Amino acid sequence: MRTAPSGPAPTTRHEPTHRTSPAGVAAMLGSGLSNQIGAATGSLAFPVLGPVGVVAVRQYVAAAVLLAVGRPALRSFTWWQWRPVILLAVVFGTMNLSLYTAIDRVGLGLAVTLEFLGPLAIALAATRRRVDVLCALLATAGVVILMRPQPSTDYVGMGSGLLGAVCWASYILLNRTVGSRVPGAQGTAAAALLSALTFLPVGLYVVLRHPPTIASLGYAVAAGVLASAVPYLVDLFTLRHVPAAAFGLFMSVNPVLAALVGWIGLGQGLDWIDGAAIGAVVGANVLSIATSRR
Repeated sequence: MRTAPSGPAPTTRHEPTHRTSPAGVAAMLGSGLSNQIGAATGSLAFPVLGPVGVVAVRQYVAAAVLLAVGRPALRSFTWWQWRPVILLAVVFGTMNLSLYTAIDRVGLGLAVTLEFLGPLAIALAATRRRVDVLCALLATAGVVILMRPQPSTDYVGMGSGLLGAVCWASYILLNRTVGSRVPGAQGTAAAALLSALTFLPVGLYVVLRHPPTIASLGYAVAAGVLASAVPYLVDLFTLRHVPAAAFGLFMSVNPVLAALVGWIGLGQGLDWIDGAAIGAVVGANVLSIATSRR
């Protein structure tokens, strides 16, 4: 059984300075694409299950997959290990529920754009280079354009997206802590299990009130695999080898991926203003990666 160290867990040995490897970039891009495809797929089940029902199924699937992969030795966890795991479980459920509520009310692109403000805040808070500040500001300009007020602005939906931003920032920081305190994917699996257990009453209520169809369950299950299990596992290991600032800034590609997935998969078109905003977000990422120290 592990015992809690007397000080903060060391991270310098595994923490790169400013370099982001091609493998790290590919992992983050794959995680983001899987996340957005999963979110779009889950939205197809809204007419039957609603956002809450989709989130419940997503939590169950994520827990099943992560438990099979991580195989957490729950009885051996110390309180020092359980604390970030419990917080991560709360973040899992709240982040997914707020995001799907926002998707239902304001659409995939805007919901993900608002949620992106969380990792962007991590990038701004953790950066030590002027060029990263410039990149973050450029990405922010793109986000502001994408979320510009419209005649039919849904403030509840936008508020849900902002709550998702807070959760995503917390997810980044907590996942790093869990990864440093609990070996392998055990901590993430344990957090997914706790989150799924809290959604059991919700799932039962949804099933009794709105009996699911085979298609809606299929969409929700796919969302659980693509938008929960895959990104959680990839992010867990990526965050051990990529600085928090680089991870947070690179995650600004998610609004781009969400816009593309919404356009291709959900028929949500883009005008030239949105295209320019997406270009600013992509440019910020390219500049940051191209100027990384070697």
